[in-house]
Amino acid sequence: MAVASQCFLTLAALSLTAPAWSADMAVGRAKAVQCATCHGMNGIATLPGAPNLAGQDTTYLAKALRDFKSGARKDEMMSLMAANLSDTDIENLAAFYGGLQCKPE
Repeated sequence: MAVASQCFLTLAALSLTAPAWSADMAVGRAKAVQCATCHGMNGIATLPGAPNLAGQDTTYLAKALRDFKSGARKDEMMSLMAANLSDTDIENLAAFYGGLQCKPE
């Protein structure tokens, strides 16, 4: 019984992360054009106060975008930018920025 419970919990945990496995970095890059003004196409912020996104954890990036979209996290600009993102957009953006190497100048 304990083994069955453990297998169920493992499968449940894996199902929570499954969307990131199917994310498309190329599609995320195309969508990131709207983010580039503040966060740069290379994930290095171009505006003071905007965070660098290159190399950030994809789970963190996706959660942050979902939180901005839902209003759980507050920032006027990010809430506006995230409002029309689909779940697929969020996963693709997270995969793109998370997959970038952070190379300071």
